[in-house]
Amino acid sequence: MAVTGGIGPVEPGEDTHAWDAAAHARPRGRAARLYGRHRRTVLTTAAALLLLLGGGYLYADRTREPAAGPPPYPSQAVTLEYLDAVDGASGSKGGGFSFAVRLSVRSGPPVTVTRIAQPSAGLSVTSSPEAPFQTKPHSATKIIVTLRVTECDKAPRNLGFPFLDVTLRNARAIQAHSFILGSRYARQLSQALQVACSNDSR
Repeated sequence: MAVTGGIGPVEPGEDTHAWDAAAHARPRGRAARLYGRHRRTVLTTAAALLLLLGGGYLYADRTREPAAGPPPYPSQAVTLEYLDAVDGASGSKGGGFSFAVRLSVRSGPPVTVTRIAQPSAGLSVTSSPEAPFQTKPHSATKIIVTLRVTECDKAPRNLGFPFLDVTLRNARAIQAHSFILGSRYARQLSQALQVACSNDSR
């Protein structure tokens, strides 16, 4: 029996049916129909959830920044600069020697001056503003200090590096600090003391 070849569509055999790809690929049931209608929304929501979970993990796992350190000690945040003798300072025992200084707070919390003093037992100290007073950070306060001779025998002579004792307080600590005000202050103070004690001896 001769077999003839040909080209054409393949016909299904007996008791067979053509494969319905669309019928087998499409899910069945109510859930499947809902998924089919809202597939884009479901995929978008799932992607957003994945991004959110991933971002939360990265946030929780990030390297934590170290906590801010304590504020500086008040003596580390403050400068005290000698300006000049105040006009009209007589140098007499009654009037005293008045001079101006500038206290600056460079950083940290506000600093309060609680006391201004000097080491000599023969001198008394007053200031304007009167302690205690506060200076905010990144600002300065001009202070007029007046030294009066109380006892010439105990007043210092030939001052080399006279200093001013200032007690400072901020949120971290309270400190007594000695500020050297420089050679001009030493010279002017020596002259004022000589005048005060020479007048007193007459």
